[in-house]
Amino acid sequence: MTSPQLPQDLHIHSTWSDADGAIVPEQTIALIAATRHARIRGISDHFEMVVDAWDDYRAEVLAAGLHVGMEVNGHEWVPAALDADCEYRIFHCWDRDADYHALESLLADDKPIIIAHPNALGTDLDRVPPECLVELNNRYIWRCDWHAEYGPYRDRFRFVISSDAHQPNWLGQSIARHAAAELRIRETLLFDE
Repeated sequence: MTSPQLPQDLHIHSTWSDADGAIVPEQTIALIAATRHARIRGISDHFEMVVDAWDDYRAEVLAAGLHVGMEVNGHEWVPAALDADCEYRIFHCWDRDADYHALESLLADDKPIIIAHPNALGTDLDRVPPECLVELNNRYIWRCDWHAEYGPYRDRFRFVISSDAHQPNWLGQSIARHAAAELRIRETLLFDE
């Protein structure tokens, strides 16, 4: 018996993010593609770890039938990230003026911008433009009072639910989906599948 597929998971890392200590050698793009744990799946490795091999990375993700994303770690990486061809970006918006200002450049590129686990980065959601999507992330959502952190923003933003999987056993969203249900947040699907 197979488990039902999740609707979407766009925040997944692979061995391309090998400098991240949470990544395990088994977290290959091929394994992620084979698990088919979600109908809409995308790989969004740490951009600073793949920038020098972007074309090869992009080609491998596309060849696996997955959407091409990237996780951009703050404003310092935005100029280079804007030059890389992708379908969406996950952004680490640290609580710094430069990161909030960088959102303007990212939004001007007209690709979806997902604010990564704001509760883990101290992101002030009052300073984030409402055109951005906000992530409820299985890796970090349980580390906060989601009613206090996200409840006031239910009507301001559209939300995505993600795993932030760095290992095969992290390919799930049970706690993030529980939080979304309690908050009465409806997930936004970014791509038709």
